[in-house]
Amino acid sequence: MKVRARVGVFPAYDDNPYITLLTLAARARGYEFVESTSLEGLERTAAQLGSGDALHLHWTAPIVQRASSADEAATRAARFRTAVDGAASRGARVLWTLHNVVPHDVRHEAIELELCRYLAERADVIHTMTDDVAEVAAPFYALDARKIVVIPHPSYQGVYPSQVDRGDARSRFGLAEGEHAILFFGQLRPYKGLDALLSAVALASPRPPVLLLAGRAGDDDRAAIEALLPDGVRVITHYEHVDDADVQRWFRAADVAVLPYRRVLNSGTLHLAATFGLPVVLPDEVHLRRAFGGEEWIAWFDPARPVESLADLLGSPTTFELPREAAAAFSHRLAPYALSERYADLLDARLG
Repeated sequence: MKVRARVGVFPAYDDNPYITLLTLAARARGYEFVESTSLEGLERTAAQLGSGDALHLHWTAPIVQRASSADEAATRAARFRTAVDGAASRGARVLWTLHNVVPHDVRHEAIELELCRYLAERADVIHTMTDDVAEVAAPFYALDARKIVVIPHPSYQGVYPSQVDRGDARSRFGLAEGEHAILFFGQLRPYKGLDALLSAVALASPRPPVLLLAGRAGDDDRAAIEALLPDGVRVITHYEHVDDADVQRWFRAADVAVLPYRRVLNSGTLHLAATFGLPVVLPDEVHLRRAFGGEEWIAWFDPARPVESLADLLGSPTTFELPREAAAAFSHRLAPYALSERYADLLDARLG
């Protein structure tokens, strides 16, 4: 197939299928995607791009947050700008997908915000997954509404194996009939609100649910989490990457997934839970309520008082009776290929 255009993608993580899902239709139409995960790789990719090509930027954390000092962070940010400016000067279009207003657990916040402001100005297209991202970002930087294109986050239908039924999954974890289980899935980092969730589970009455924790954790994060594990609560942990074949077991076994995040714009975990028909507990943030407020499979906790609010939810039988079929229906409405066609249409329109 003749290459229609090249699209440099940064960063493209092997363990995150989002970019693969987004680009399905574009690959079928002949676009060539050149992926990189490091700043050095981005520099090499950007140098190859010119008129008719595109540079699509996603998460910014690898640029600045991997620096050990502010000086190094500033140097890396400058290198990034030089690479992007070079591609743009040769005619390449610049796209930016806004996954987070500010990266989680930010180390060099001032430099990171400068980087976001640069991208907001430099990008030809700002891809968001909900309608009101400009309002959410406004306290930090301005987004030009004329640049914004909304393409929702796709579900993960067809991505992960899904042969294990709920009974077998619960049996693997030794969950008894009538025993409630809640799931936290993804990178296990205290900043994601795990401390509040652990405290809340211990306070849930009359009987604390079983807590399933699955995802990568560095040594320091693991030690911090272990120190917070409450007495009297059964906790099943897996501090490593979960193999694709095993993802289904965690989501099938649970009664509800809890996302106790302190700061969140979009969440792939929400869409992964829906793919397996698992209800979700979310922070009651204005932008999330606007996006998902009509979904009956979602419950909401108060982020101003997360421990008490989560404890109330996890002690209520109604939380564990949220309709699984509604979550599955939501997931099917966001089937990956249909949304990837919208992205391919965007490339067609902007790259000619």
